[in-house]
Amino acid sequence: MYELLFWKYLEGFYLNHHLVYEAIDEQQEVEGLETLPITVILNRFHTVFSNWEKVDENSWKNPNGKGAFQIKTTPQSIKIDCYGTEGKTMNLLVDTMAEFKCPLYDPQVPERYDEMNE
Repeated sequence: MYELLFWKYLEGFYLNHHLVYEAIDEQQEVEGLETLPITVILNRFHTVFSNWEKVDENSWKNPNGKGAFQIKTTPQSIKIDCYGTEGKTMNLLVDTMAEFKCPLYDPQVPERYDEMNE
């Protein structure tokens, strides 16, 4: 499994990314994060991955190859668990979240890929 996490900081906030990740993982609200339009984002994934097989409301698998992913949400975050997912698919997931100005945090590295990154 490979995790991809996305959130947006409120203007003027920039927190320790790993601590934010841990709080999100524990389903805690984080002061300094925006509330995301979760329904709109999920609808966008339904559109982008309309040719994938829906396993349940928030899970997809590739009917023509390998890979699957599941989306978990909090009001402030999107977490995508990827299972055997190819790099180009992960890039499409990241690009879809970029439409909502939510940069990727990769907890495996750990690194956040946004304009504030040094």
